[in-house]
Amino acid sequence: MLNVGDKAPVFKVLTDSGEEYDLAAHQNERIVLYFYPRADTPGCTIESCEFRDTSKKFATKKVTILGVSPDTPKAQLKFKEKFELNFTLLADDDKTIANLYGVMKEKNMYGKKVMGVARTTFLIDNGVITRIFTGVKPEGHAEEVLGAL
Repeated sequence: MLNVGDKAPVFKVLTDSGEEYDLAAHQNERIVLYFYPRADTPGCTIESCEFRDTSKKFATKKVTILGVSPDTPKAQLKFKEKFELNFTLLADDDKTIANLYGVMKEKNMYGKKVMGVARTTFLIDNGVITRIFTGVKPEGHAEEVLGAL
């Protein structure tokens, strides 16, 4: 389990455009790293569109928004284009990042216990976790994160 004050685990992963993203190369930046269960599902769409709609406010604070889900680069690109998302989506299709950040949790889906990504957001500043949001509700979350900056 990660805590505030911990170094953010670094990773390399493909983006929605198929390019490699290396978190280690962005250690001097302020980053919102938000995890969502699946691209183009109702809650994930609400959350992502709110980050899209507030992205200019994040930019004025010099904060980079990164969305992460266990989808393929192709699925992430389709989601990004469909909703005109103006930030990078990371394709964690093997759940490496989700496991590094401890967001894989047991969930109850229609009476069955399954492992899935728990909606969680990390604020990272200069490679250090400065805030962790757990149990995230999609509606209003982008503004909640802005308020924490």
